[in-house]
Amino acid sequence: MKILSVASECAPFVKTGGLADVAGALPPALSAEGVKMTTLLPGYPAVMAALDKGKEVRATGDLFGAPARVLAGKAAGLDLLVLDAPHFYARSGSIYLGPDGRDWPDNPERYAALCWAAMEIARDGADGWKPDLVHAHDWQGGLAPYFLKKHLPGVPSVLTIHNIAFQGLAPADRMASLRLDPGDFHAGAFEYYGKISALKAGLIYASRLTTVSPTYARELLTPEFGMGLDGVLRQRQADLSGILNGIDLDVWNPATDPAVTVYTAPSGKAPNRAALRDEFGLGEADGPLCVVISRLTEQKGLDLLLEAVPALTGRGGQLALLGTGNRSLEDAWRAAADRLPGLSVRIGYDEELSHRMMAGGDAIIIPSRFEPCGLTQLYGLRYGTIPLVALTGGLADTIIPASDAGIRAGVATGLQIHPLSADSLRDGLARLCALYSDRSVWTRMQENAMRHPVGWEVSAADYAALYGALTEA
Repeated sequence: MKILSVASECAPFVKTGGLADVAGALPPALSAEGVKMTTLLPGYPAVMAALDKGKEVRATGDLFGAPARVLAGKAAGLDLLVLDAPHFYARSGSIYLGPDGRDWPDNPERYAALCWAAMEIARDGADGWKPDLVHAHDWQGGLAPYFLKKHLPGVPSVLTIHNIAFQGLAPADRMASLRLDPGDFHAGAFEYYGKISALKAGLIYASRLTTVSPTYARELLTPEFGMGLDGVLRQRQADLSGILNGIDLDVWNPATDPAVTVYTAPSGKAPNRAALRDEFGLGEADGPLCVVISRLTEQKGLDLLLEAVPALTGRGGQLALLGTGNRSLEDAWRAAADRLPGLSVRIGYDEELSHRMMAGGDAIIIPSRFEPCGLTQLYGLRYGTIPLVALTGGLADTIIPASDAGIRAGVATGLQIHPLSADSLRDGLARLCALYSDRSVWTRMQENAMRHPVGWEVSAADYAALYGALTEA
């Protein structure tokens, strides 16, 4: 099968979140299933630099207002088609945000153009290559199923929801600039409370819908998690499935990771722990060294953790935090680090440092209010860094809780908190410290975590089966 993946970001070229990791890891995982996936990306400067000598396979004199072309090539082991449209993508800084920190005003057109290019490739080919199916990701790919249904209804499509909180809204007066049919501006198509929703278009028009964990698939059907689209998803419930994300086992491997002192057993974390304490200016301590690697937003529950962190430091534990996001949360965490011994904060993001934190941390804390899948808990498992997580989305699907039964059976891999509040986080941190003090129980949990399957094998087979059912129908 030939699959065209349509994504707005892809590791290792450009990344703002888990979507990029999935877009980069899924194609090689699918190759073992006999699926050939080619990824269509915007021609951001970083992508153009990585592609190097791409071959022009399509050209147009007017892609939403200016000439553009599609280049084909390989980079980082991936087969790429890159939409070279300088009027949309030749911009420095964030791929989504302008210098003022706000969304680029033409983001709706930037990603509609990507979706239009996907439809044209499926319809007309790129140097003779045509996909059997188009797999679009999040709102940035949401118009691809719509354009296919309108212009090429014989080619099936899949839309994956990575985070329904981002819906690609645009004013109704942008229909012409987005090449949308005004006749479809109604509740049964892409209209959403008087606006255009690119994500809703994908939810309505895609042949099948997936999201990134079974629990999140169920949560999306409820008003609490569906973000106003739960009714649409309930109508399409039979076409929605949750396929758990995996991680790249070569990139995240404590036995080969060039950023850390390599190890294959929990005892090997000791030199990494010592190095991480030095790096964050933390002294020796009797309690666990916990880490947080996250966007600083309310979704991630870090306002609640801020209230609860004295329950950790007061028991001899420590916390090293790496993240960026909401300015007020950044300032609050900095202020807390000035007050609390045992807390050290780095504002920003550093990929290599995140690897060192995974290797050196005893536990990783993920108190998200909602989490479609989550990848950091999977990295934690891989590195024997025990996750303490909220009971939601993929966090619920990937952690075996350290209940009394889980500990007696010797299968626990982490701790889960429910319901999520500052008080429940305090209790969870106290429980974490108590477990850490029992070295035999803690070591067994680390060993369980490091053996837990976190790769793409099962999920790639699920995607291949889904593609096969749609292309053979």
